[in-house]
Amino acid sequence: MEKFFEYNWKVREEWLEWCNQLSNEELLKSRTGGAGSILSTLFHIIDVEYSWIRGIQGKKDVVVEFADYNTPEKVKSLSDSFRNEIVEFLKRNGDEPKDKVVSVSWDEDNYTVDEILHHIIAHEIHHIGQLSIWSRELELPPVSANFIGRQFKSIYSY
Repeated sequence: MEKFFEYNWKVREEWLEWCNQLSNEELLKSRTGGAGSILSTLFHIIDVEYSWIRGIQGKKDVVVEFADYNTPEKVKSLSDSFRNEIVEFLKRNGDEPKDKVVSVSWDEDNYTVDEILHHIIAHEIHHIGQLSIWSRELELPPVSANFIGRQFKSIYSY
């Protein structure tokens, strides 16, 4: 599972770098699908990942507002700061029972840790596909979605 977190973080960093070729106006432009715009979709990915990890830990959700993170630099800073906490969680709880049942404040259903971790991974990959479509609509090459051929750090090197 750790490799897929690393994959998502690597691809996310590349998308945030990709954003530097566009104006903030273009990044905030309303689009069909995703969370409404390129930048708000990246923010949404980060927010969801962090919220679910905190939920697994039994911690209260931290609400962050997109209006406070409406540039690529701010979104990257948020991603980096949340990732630090997520890495520590993954290091400490890699052996946590995956069948442990979790409840979160924003959903009335309960889920296992395993379901949540898989959801986090699939959620980001889904939205990365949306970013790829928008990239092509802008006639720009998207970030590669390939897993094979990427060099990953271990979470233990963060």
